[in-house]
Amino acid sequence: MEKLLYFIVSVIAEIHNYIMTLNDSVETSFTDKELHFIVIGLLGIILVFVIYPVFKWLADTGHTMVITWIYVFTVIIVLTFAIEIGQGVTGTGNMEFADIAAGVLGFLAAFLVFAVIRGIYHLVVKWFSNR
Repeated sequence: MEKLLYFIVSVIAEIHNYIMTLNDSVETSFTDKELHFIVIGLLGIILVFVIYPVFKWLADTGHTMVITWIYVFTVIIVLTFAIEIGQGVTGTGNMEFADIAAGVLGFLAAFLVFAVIRGIYHLVVKWFSNR
């Protein structure tokens, strides 16, 4: 997982360098913040066009729990990174990738327990409704 994150960060750094080089070569002279505004804005809209149909299909087929899981998992990732960055900035703890992994695994374990209990509940309800 750690290697994957480092790979993603290096790809993002390469893309950033490419965009900055492109910006300099065409002499648009956008600042770094202006480029972030443009690129993240466009990336966000592209993601809306990609993710909306998937979530719409999931909702139409009754898979709202999948949508919930994706959303919560995303929030958990952001929160664990924010906590670790906050610890690094404030000096209130060690900024470690292992802490992020442990937090995410904690969510996955808790969700697994929830999913098993939910599955048992739905089986019981289905069993009694067929009688």
